[in-house]
Amino acid sequence: MAEATRTPAVFILLGPPGAGKGTQARMLEEAFGLVQLSTGDLLRAAVAAGTEAGKQANAVMQAGGLVSDDIVLAVLKDRMAEADTRRGVILDGFPRTAGQAEALDEVLRSTGQRVNSVISMEVEDAPMIARVAGRYTCATCGEGYHDRFKQPVTAGVCDKCGGTEFKRRADDNAQTAGARLTAYHAQTAPLIAYYKDRGVLETVDAMADIATVADAMSAAVKRVMG
Repeated sequence: MAEATRTPAVFILLGPPGAGKGTQARMLEEAFGLVQLSTGDLLRAAVAAGTEAGKQANAVMQAGGLVSDDIVLAVLKDRMAEADTRRGVILDGFPRTAGQAEALDEVLRSTGQRVNSVISMEVEDAPMIARVAGRYTCATCGEGYHDRFKQPVTAGVCDKCGGTEFKRRADDNAQTAGARLTAYHAQTAPLIAYYKDRGVLETVDAMADIATVADAMSAAVKRVMG
């Protein structure tokens, strides 16, 4: 199919906090020309840009409420219409429930698209808690690191952008990580079944080293992108 007429591919990454979704998504972006879309980042960008959906989201957030699925989907649809997504997108953080997955399918159908592949990054709970408790990111570009598993080549200097400021999330600790894993399993089990029934689910052993996981993720994307 010619590049000009290719329907943008839609990939979804599933996995609990610490599974490596952000790291793997950035690698897939660079390798395949995809665009990673995080709902949190999209909402902040829409608010800053003053789009109609952004105004609605801002009003809800200013009132201390939770942004509705309808608003999130409107922001997502606007972003997916931009030119840089012509190769495809990676959704990270949405959908989280089967209900959201159904709503996303409706939005995609309205633009002639569909979910092409859902990659579930499978992990073990106890090692995952250790992963989360030691992670930190570059304050400039967001590249992820870990006290044990992935330190910068030059101590104190980001491999990707050369930044020297790093940050840790206040909730990246063992207790909070355990609670988030419990919530993830409860919310995502039906979502995995939803996509398995539709024949688009693939699983990857995310406990392997970063390069091995990247190879498996790339293979999954190639099966769609060709």
